[in-house]
Amino acid sequence: MKALTLDITREDWETSTGMTFSDVDSPELNESKKPDDANKVIIKPLYTGFCGSDKGIWFRHAFKDMIFDSMESDNQSYRICGHELLGEIVDVGSYSEKNYGYKPGDIVSTESHIFCGRCHQCKIGDAHVCSDHKIIGISTDGCFAELVKLPARELWKTDTNLIRPEVAAIQEPLGNAVHACSRVDLRGKTLAIFGCGTIGLLSILVARAMGAAVIIGVDPNPENLRLAESLGLDLSIQVQPSSKKLNSYDPDFDIVRIIREKCYGEGVDVAMEMAGSNQALNTAISSTRAGGDIILFGLSAGDYTLSNFQEIIMYGKSLHSVVGRRVFQTWYILSNLLKSKGHDLQDKIYEIILNKGEGTVVPFHSFDKKTFEESIQKYPKIIFKYETPYLLLED
Repeated sequence: MKALTLDITREDWETSTGMTFSDVDSPELNESKKPDDANKVIIKPLYTGFCGSDKGIWFRHAFKDMIFDSMESDNQSYRICGHELLGEIVDVGSYSEKNYGYKPGDIVSTESHIFCGRCHQCKIGDAHVCSDHKIIGISTDGCFAELVKLPARELWKTDTNLIRPEVAAIQEPLGNAVHACSRVDLRGKTLAIFGCGTIGLLSILVARAMGAAVIIGVDPNPENLRLAESLGLDLSIQVQPSSKKLNSYDPDFDIVRIIREKCYGEGVDVAMEMAGSNQALNTAISSTRAGGDIILFGLSAGDYTLSNFQEIIMYGKSLHSVVGRRVFQTWYILSNLLKSKGHDLQDKIYEIILNKGEGTVVPFHSFDKKTFEESIQKYPKIIFKYETPYLLLED
């Protein structure tokens, strides 16, 4: 079958970019040789989303050790990428059919973190921070392929009569935004989002649907802010070079001043740091009122410096980290939000973030590395459409 893979050695990581469109072995269910296949299904992707994590792999910014350590453990020379999925089940393991009710023809999305179900976190309902998890498309083969094999317990049935398929394909990253917006009560609150990339843009829509009264967007990229304004920002602030900072991690006090002036002179009730920037983190903290909350989602390796740690303690500010989605609590919330007729969340995702599919929905089987790289740098979200049906051959 055709698949989009990372097919390089560990030594080639620093000197390469991109992924390879190639022929690889198709997955199959064989319970006589692999009893665990009873718990799994084979899915034919219909649409798959290209994530910020995939972009990190493409440009070699993230997940190097996780990818290569897992490839070596699996005795495999390549990794099939991709974890944002809408697909059709074509084959079902016996346990998956009996206990989960799945059958060929079912349309599903998937949780991307494969949790163990045995560790302390899994047993107390915190499977999203499982001690022994794998990530689809990073530490196990993913969905940028004509077929993918996944555990049945990871799947989420999806009704494409109620959720358009292009939007249904990105339920997983939308779940990141829902999880972030669910960490504190946003009803009637003022909110500043630092970093208006894909998850920041989705968070604007989710926060509004959850009742946020005032939403401020902060980003250095004017195009990101243009999209954010189209989604309904109350105020956009473009980050400018500043000569007032003594260190690269110091808060941008021009931004702090603007936000405080908008919010009773005190600052926002809630700030979301979604850029993975040390300066953005300290600006977010300084822009939050006493007793307020800071949601941490931006990811970057290395050490961070808190420029005024005492401020956090003395003013009773709370920091909340967010990873993945709560399984499956977040999925229920995001599904209800998408299907609700009380707002235009789904329409704005398709019309603004996905640009009505123009330039953002690309044929999987026509993959071209150069053209695709231009697309992922131009648009906040790219989706593969699988136009050629894959025929499952019977033995």
